[in-house]
Amino acid sequence: MDSLTIRFLRYVSYETTSDETQTKSPSTDGQFMLANALKDELTELGVDDVVVDNNGYLTATIPATIEKEVPVIGFLAHLDTSPEASGRQVKPRIVNFTGEDILLSEASGKVLSVSQFPELAKYKGQELIVTDGTTLLGADDKAGVAEIMTMAEYFLQHPEIEHGTIRIAFTPDEEVGGGADLLDVPAFNADWAYTVDGGELGELEFENFNAAAAELIIQGRGIHPGYAKDKMINASRVACEYMSMLPLNEVPEKTCGYEGFYHLTAMEGNVEQAKLKFIIRDHDRSLFEKRKETMRQLVETVSAKHEGVVMRLEIKDQYRNMIEKIKPVMHVVDIAKQAMMNCGVVPEVKPIRGGTDGANLSFKGLPCPNLFTGGMNFHGCYECIPVDSMKKAVDVLTEICKLVVK
Repeated sequence: MDSLTIRFLRYVSYETTSDETQTKSPSTDGQFMLANALKDELTELGVDDVVVDNNGYLTATIPATIEKEVPVIGFLAHLDTSPEASGRQVKPRIVNFTGEDILLSEASGKVLSVSQFPELAKYKGQELIVTDGTTLLGADDKAGVAEIMTMAEYFLQHPEIEHGTIRIAFTPDEEVGGGADLLDVPAFNADWAYTVDGGELGELEFENFNAAAAELIIQGRGIHPGYAKDKMINASRVACEYMSMLPLNEVPEKTCGYEGFYHLTAMEGNVEQAKLKFIIRDHDRSLFEKRKETMRQLVETVSAKHEGVVMRLEIKDQYRNMIEKIKPVMHVVDIAKQAMMNCGVVPEVKPIRGGTDGANLSFKGLPCPNLFTGGMNFHGCYECIPVDSMKKAVDVLTEICKLVVK
């Protein structure tokens, strides 16, 4: 088994699920444990300036092997895994994919189905790393971590390869929106960087959603139902009415590409009070602002129909589309494209239907497109990753570093 695969299997054994209810950084102790393990590993490889700070951010430098001045580039990946599925006691398994459905385990009864996930057909004849159907795998983003670490090992073991200064960062809490918040960009001291946090082989992304989170609290009036006429205000029914007035087809399950959406992520309620949580997404900034305004206007509309109801809507912006910061420096994308083609990988440029640390970093002054890791079906038990795609990712990272000095 190659060192890349061994690394990845070791890293997914760390439980690093992030927790959005916590305000500390990192939000969970497992992320600190992985960061410190990576620090030890990098030190053993010969890196002498590895730092894990009090917030769980690991940074390191691979010194240049040439004297001429070339741009300093960085590579980043995140330590945490999504709280949408368990990351506890992950049991990965390597299977030779024959093109047939994969039973993840007898105990779980879960099947990785080719009909449900047709993209699997492209990887017939390859080794896939899969879950046992009870947890996520953690390729998002421990595959990115393993690929960057393997790139570092390659350069440290081959000092004859010409490259400039390479900066590395592993960050906590990307999955709960905090991954880039506390990274000291000036101290990181890179001209540009790449997050290694994408999906399938060849993905190259420099556009992402504009994003906001919204919470609607509805205060009703509880009255005995036998005497409720003209008195009761059922907060849960008002919540349902509000939901019904949002565009029915502008939801994640009915949109793709550049189409935005409103996404109800949680709801709870009774007669007295109801609470709805949403995320709002759109690539187009003007449409994004219109979506927020639509939600505000619907509060006024519904409130006017129910005398005495109190509706409080709070909307908080989360991140912006990085393209406005990448457009002036498109050479960073062109280098990544060329590196992929040099490695026999067809670039698949697409918008991210989500967010990335790269978005916030780009707005903090560090242009940061996103590169593929090779994984699929993130955030759930059907997550998997082809071993060959991970190897190609390492090839692309090393090729980017070589291209920068040419």
